Amino acid sequence: MWNKYPETGKIMNSSAQQDRKATVKALTELLNGGHAHVTFEDAVKDVPAAQRCIRAKELPYSIWELVEHIRITQWDILEFSTNPEYRELSWPDDYWPGTEKPADEAAWEKTIAQIRQDREKFIALLKKPENDLYTPFAHGNGQNLIREAMLIADHTSYHTGQIILVRRLLGIW
Repeated sequence: MWNKYPETGKIMNSSAQQDRKATVKALTELLNGGHAHVTFEDAVKDVPAAQRCIRAKELPYSIWELVEHIRITQWDILEFSTNPEYRELSWPDDYWPGTEKPADEAAWEKTIAQIRQDREKFIALLKKPENDLYTPFAHGNGQNLIREAMLIADHTSYHTGQIILVRRLLGIW
């Protein structure tokens, strides 16, 4: 069976549709985490407020700084993937928070919620059949949707591991 995507005019046979579906399923699982490593949600669950802002000895970041960095970076990748008018952030200043701790509990919760929401938006982007996973974005320099999905998963996983390391050093893991 052949399907034509209304927005792109591209035609995809049922085998290609199945391949795409399997790829999107695997990317969704990768973005949600939990197979070979702890999920982001588990890593930040029940972190005492007083310890979110502590920089363990010899480490240049607190748990809050890592969490906020994940939020900023994931948002930036989502923005790049959806906005042809994307404006690049300045590295490293725009990718890290300006403070070692959240302003209050509401700021912490808002950051955690935003990470979930932006991840869900990115997964929805992947699931839209009219969004080609492999075609480079017109506004980039070779990046495509599948690369950006793997970038989010890789980046979040890396920093989730650091969150666990900080928790271990603080005696809260």
